[in-house]
Amino acid sequence: MEPFNSAFGKNVSFVHPAYFIISGFIGLPNMKYYYVFLFFVFVISVLGNMTVMTVIYLDHNLRAPKYVAVFNLAFVDLLGSCALVPKVFDIFLFNHYHVPYNDCLTFLFFCYTCLSMQALNLVALCYDRLMAIMFPLHYQVKITHKIMFSLIASFWLFAVIAVLTAVGLLTRLSFCKSVVINSYFCDHGLMFELACNDNFPNLVIGFLLPILILWFPMVFILSSYICIGFALFKVAVVKERVKALKTCTGHLSLVAIYFIPILITFTLGTEIHPNVRIINLSLTSVFPPMLNPIVYVLYTQEIRLSIKRILKFAQQAKVMAK
Repeated sequence: MEPFNSAFGKNVSFVHPAYFIISGFIGLPNMKYYYVFLFFVFVISVLGNMTVMTVIYLDHNLRAPKYVAVFNLAFVDLLGSCALVPKVFDIFLFNHYHVPYNDCLTFLFFCYTCLSMQALNLVALCYDRLMAIMFPLHYQVKITHKIMFSLIASFWLFAVIAVLTAVGLLTRLSFCKSVVINSYFCDHGLMFELACNDNFPNLVIGFLLPILILWFPMVFILSSYICIGFALFKVAVVKERVKALKTCTGHLSLVAIYFIPILITFTLGTEIHPNVRIINLSLTSVFPPMLNPIVYVLYTQEIRLSIKRILKFAQQAKVMAK
């Protein structure tokens, strides 16, 4: 029992449990193999994102403002994967289902912050493409390093404050009945429903966060591509139109991979079966971080050329060393 002195001068006691129990899949046998699969995806994700970050850091040709957002996307993917998958692996493969109260809130904070930043990073990359295609002659003025750094920093600030607000509201809840979370991690929506006191503020923030962090970014991205589509339609030369469109295909692939499953999950909320929610959220958490570096290597000629230059330089260094 933890006493809390409210702003109104009243002594209120909140019942904070010693731990939460993460249940994982319900009624499905041999699901440990699924978590092993997630771990292998995690390994590929870590290697891929570290490669992209290293290439951008080492190659001075990749100093365009766009690569600030690409580097940040790789960093967020790496951070999110490292915050989620090892803990999930520990819970379900080593049977550590009991997660201490404070650890659970920390786990939730990092998972949701990284999920939020993945969406907001896609907005930054979309803004870059929008300016490049709509205002090609003024692109160097409209997209500078200062503007891109400011945009990314504001997104980080917004995501951290939004998720901290949700976590802070959870600390005002009493958990005097069940402490079993029917998910694979400390899931905000399922946690506040376990409370035995007023959880209306949590319900409100649980409703607002998907709108602010998922729906608004998706609407911005779709609106941007509608504008891009109209702009490309006016381009007389078909070859130039196709060339401009190719610069957007990688980003569009990432948008579809990220937004479709997570929007279904957060929009339906608790109306979908817990097992479906777990599969949707877990795949959304690990697949985009794995696919992002692959897609950017495949669709970005500058990164492909940079990797070739680095490999060639490494081979020459080996020959000289011999």
